[in-house]
Amino acid sequence: MMVGLLSGCGQSEPSPGTSASAAPQAASLEPAKSGKATVQFWHSLGGKNGEYMDALIKRFNDSHPNIEVVGTFQGSYDETVTKLQQSIPSNTAPDVAMLERAYIELFADADVLEDLTPMMKSSNLSKDEFVAGLMGHSTFNNKLVALPLNRSTPILHVNKSMLDAKGLAVPKTWDELKKVSNALVVKEGNEVKQFGLTMPYDTWYPIAMITQAGGTFFSNDMKTIGFYDNGVGQKVFGYLKDLQGSGALFYPPAKDSGNIVNQMFTSGKVAMMYQSTGSIGGLTSAVKFDYVTAFLPMDKAYANPTGGANVSMLSSSKNKDAAWEFIRWMETDPQGALPFILQSGYLPFTKSMAESKELKDLWAKEPNRKVAFDQLQYAVDTNKSVVWPEVMKEFNSFIEATMYDGKDIQSSLDTFKKQAERILTK
Repeated sequence: MMVGLLSGCGQSEPSPGTSASAAPQAASLEPAKSGKATVQFWHSLGGKNGEYMDALIKRFNDSHPNIEVVGTFQGSYDETVTKLQQSIPSNTAPDVAMLERAYIELFADADVLEDLTPMMKSSNLSKDEFVAGLMGHSTFNNKLVALPLNRSTPILHVNKSMLDAKGLAVPKTWDELKKVSNALVVKEGNEVKQFGLTMPYDTWYPIAMITQAGGTFFSNDMKTIGFYDNGVGQKVFGYLKDLQGSGALFYPPAKDSGNIVNQMFTSGKVAMMYQSTGSIGGLTSAVKFDYVTAFLPMDKAYANPTGGANVSMLSSSKNKDAAWEFIRWMETDPQGALPFILQSGYLPFTKSMAESKELKDLWAKEPNRKVAFDQLQYAVDTNKSVVWPEVMKEFNSFIEATMYDGKDIQSSLDTFKKQAERILTK
């Protein structure tokens, strides 16, 4: 049954700047050193972020002589999920795993994640100590099955120099965004040389706009989608297609879309970009212009989904006390995840972390990152479902039909609605 429950995983919702870029490695199953409890920890951070995670693990091991955490990079979020699917039936699962937050429901529904509630109580910890906007995927059936770790949201990145040259203000609404985006288009003949707006190929940004326009991804009864009968889907994609048609919106090829739009932004070929908060650090070091961030523009309301990964304990762990000590230390100790957050650019996930002198000093130096945290007050995830990974595949097909193939929005919505209902009512 567990294999069946976990075999439906598709690709996770991408969180640009958060998933790993290096090649996946095999699972590490190093034997415990004499007298030490070994905690196997699988994660999805490569490159610089992987180095920051290695440093976090070393800090823990150096300060806990009776516990050794063995951290193993398992590839991207999706690759980590696939390996977990394989490891659980074969009893080779790790003690602790980093899970992209949209997959938490799937594994929790299969009853393979430990309820952390008793451990929180024994450590005198409360869920109230965590930033509410990042806790949406932490509970399942009244069980606390995950805690936030490397988390991000989409945000508006702005080449303010480009806007200032035209006397334009940073847009706060969809109407303002359309006007500013169109005002910044530069054409030579029929060829667009400068675009007003771009965003990666991703479900993240349309989901944000659906919520901003008053819809939800899933209906309240979880039997269908929540942006069909109310006209929100037509409104969102009609808006995007209008911008695309005027040359104001550059919608990139699906492959490597995040890097493509980042390069266009840093090279001054586009003025504004919807992209992850996780991109702020890299963009800051690459741009030669006045770069600012802002909330995603509102329609009826401000709203933004969250992304990135949480950390969970596997129910099969044979070292639960040691595994919990690692999670507790990582989540709440000043030497735990705080240095990792400062280094990587991910969002602070506890209130004490957000109020720390180290983070306040960083925000004073880099106010763009404070904007990302402030936007969390409008965080909402309406695509939370056990079947989200499967529905996401169909939603991607809808996006491709609309944004790439020029198919009729309403007829494509009809098709997507039917596919989503088929999955939701299985």
